[in-house]
Amino acid sequence: MASQESVRLPPPRSLGGVLRQIGPGLIISAVIVGSGELIVTPKLGAEEGFKLLWFIILGCLLKVFVQIELGRHAVLRGQTTLVGLNTLPGPRAVVSWVLWLWLAMYLSLVFQVAGMVGGVARVFSLGGLTLPVNALAVIIGGCTAGLLVIGRYQLVEKLSTVFVALFTVATLVAVAMLQRTDYAVTGAQLVEGFAFGLPDKLVTAFAAFGIIGVGASELIYYPYWCLEKGYAKHIGPDDGTPAWRENARGWLKIMRVDAWVSFTLYTTSTLAFYLLGAAILHAKQVKVDNSRMIETLSLMYREVFGEWSFWMFLVGAFAVLYSTIFGATASNARLAVDALDLFKVKHYRDPAERARWLKYACVALPVAFTTVFILVGAPVSLVFVGAVGQGLMLPFLAGAAIYYHYTNPHRDLRAGGLSVTCLIVASLLMTALGAYQVISALRG
Repeated sequence: MASQESVRLPPPRSLGGVLRQIGPGLIISAVIVGSGELIVTPKLGAEEGFKLLWFIILGCLLKVFVQIELGRHAVLRGQTTLVGLNTLPGPRAVVSWVLWLWLAMYLSLVFQVAGMVGGVARVFSLGGLTLPVNALAVIIGGCTAGLLVIGRYQLVEKLSTVFVALFTVATLVAVAMLQRTDYAVTGAQLVEGFAFGLPDKLVTAFAAFGIIGVGASELIYYPYWCLEKGYAKHIGPDDGTPAWRENARGWLKIMRVDAWVSFTLYTTSTLAFYLLGAAILHAKQVKVDNSRMIETLSLMYREVFGEWSFWMFLVGAFAVLYSTIFGATASNARLAVDALDLFKVKHYRDPAERARWLKYACVALPVAFTTVFILVGAPVSLVFVGAVGQGLMLPFLAGAAIYYHYTNPHRDLRAGGLSVTCLIVASLLMTALGAYQVISALRG
């Protein structure tokens, strides 16, 4: 996957040319508007009201600096994320200690995707399908595996992006129309949202922090998409010449634009979901729980648009959750193939064998998350397992980003002083929040 063998291409100079090259961030944005925004963010708003508005914004902002640095390392070195993490200093047992931590988070993602499968199955049930929920889960998993194996990724990606974009627009309209309802947001509530307080119980907030915006899993996916979409190939192999460095500088600038465009998109959508949860679900004192997750979340739209919007919500929820299932499966399959090689479980003789194992992974993962859902059920709880796992991984990814910065042999291609300062602050805050969550959990 990671290759710099293509002919070096200069970065586009026009605005239109730059915008045509910001694919990876848009892919991540499409994947990001998923279980974090639709389930965890409104749940946090329902529990805490407006007082964590600042926390949502900060949670989205901190990670973009880590995202950019991980992407920078990938395109300059031509390394996938896991290969890069395997170069970090410290104890090794076959692979770097960081990869063992990543493996624990990776396994938690199976639970998270299983929860989303449960959400999609419930959408179908509410939409009128009379099949048992477990049977629907099997169909969802089977369709995901089939579409990925036969190579229909681009078709599903484009359709999902359109439907998710429409649903996001509907959510933004719902926020705007709140002011014409009994749930209108007041100035006092917005002031409360920036009081910088934390709740007594941090579980939901920490889960939200781990999954909103660019979660740990998306931070790991992003360099893969940067490599596949051409940034590394366009930069070309490092030949030590000034021309190479100038070309790299131009493509890194485009990558930064890509990251900030995606930040703007996912932060806007995340805030919209949080405001609806805080304004409507908190006011109605309802909980987003396992038994009536979809019905409860639909209240955010029915209270604004009317009962007809229940059907709009079902379509939107399906698009959001299934696009995330599909995108996460495609990304996690790539990670699995990469990991099998790094952990010395499987050595690939050639690219064709690697591609064949990628298809195996595209089948194995749907089997795994479908089985987990059938055995456990409880979609909200399953999503939380993955969200907490991602939150605990974030400080280590931030630390890796700092290490990459200071070991980058090209000083003129390193991040600027302000970006480095923000990266270090982000790392410290992520570490502090992760430590606080662990200590709180140990205290019971």
